[in-house]
Amino acid sequence: QVQLAESGGGLVQAGDSLRLSCATSEPTFGEYAVAWFRQAPGKEREFVAARRWSTGWSVYADSVKGRFTISRDNARTTVFLQMNSLKPEDTAIYYCATGRPPLSAARTIGSYRTWGQGTQVTVSS
Repeated sequence: QVQLAESGGGLVQAGDSLRLSCATSEPTFGEYAVAWFRQAPGKEREFVAARRWSTGWSVYADSVKGRFTISRDNARTTVFLQMNSLKPEDTAIYYCATGRPPLSAARTIGSYRTWGQGTQVTVSS
């Protein structure tokens, strides 16, 4: 079974940048969609961004559009979430996940079957 491992979280100041990584032991980031979700204390897990290279779509939550970008390495074993102009409201645990949803279901938690353990991002004001 494919396993995912996030890394790159930390404590930063508002306006700073951070790059999260999501690594897998198998090159699954070709056929599968990869999504990032986040969960702040006391809140439900929410969609951040997703991309599926095999079908050519990418989608971002309105709250991060223009600031966050998903990319991957050439080996297709690591996906990155570049986060720029961070805000205190971006503070959360960030999770990566994989699945095979169509674009219409890209924002849905249930579309993704494999999840990482999460990495904490804290943005101070």
